[in-house]
Amino acid sequence: MKAISLQPNLVDQVKDALLEEITSGKLSPGERIIQEHIAQALGVSRQPVQQALLLLRNQGVLKDAGGRGLIVAPLDADHVAHIYEMRAVIEGLACRLAATHRAEQARKQGEAIIEAGRKAVASGSVAKMIAADIRFHEFLYGLSGNPLIGPAMDTHLTYTQRVMGEVLVQDQEPRDIWDQHAKILAAIVSGKPKLAEKLAKDHLMQASHFMVSRLKTLPEVNADH
Repeated sequence: MKAISLQPNLVDQVKDALLEEITSGKLSPGERIIQEHIAQALGVSRQPVQQALLLLRNQGVLKDAGGRGLIVAPLDADHVAHIYEMRAVIEGLACRLAATHRAEQARKQGEAIIEAGRKAVASGSVAKMIAADIRFHEFLYGLSGNPLIGPAMDTHLTYTQRVMGEVLVQDQEPRDIWDQHAKILAAIVSGKPKLAEKLAKDHLMQASHFMVSRLKTLPEVNADH
């Protein structure tokens, strides 16, 4: 068996850099992705770029364009709704488990995450707002104590970042969801599993309605149907 020469963290860094370009609106739906240009811009070889592109294609952020390689995938409002339905159920479970088993850990670590999220909103930076939101939800997965939840949600979180970027770039006054996050955390800290689960589900279904309704106003989303 040969040693692995490609550093996985480098592939992840390239993937994150590409995803940020897409979520910030610098790469638009339908825009062609050129490996050589990306490798040159990031100062890396083509190999990690190719691996990162494959990951993003498998996660629905990029799509094949016949003989033209890959393009940024247009957003599908129905697919977004399906993702949020799944997230509501699984994250509801994560919060129920967290409130049952990890209330003390939530109390010690959660407030700093909430505060960072509020600061991200105040900054007006789309990248910071998305990163803070994803960090909070990944924190919930860790609190659950179920090691299968995080990996199962990875693809859906990546696509969620894509959706959030598209909506936040268009929004002059981004929706502040940190009061809802704080209530979810408070239910976990208080050791209230049923309430934590309900608040998580309600939060994600409200987010789904908001995101889907905004997406349906975008020309590129409507043109894809």
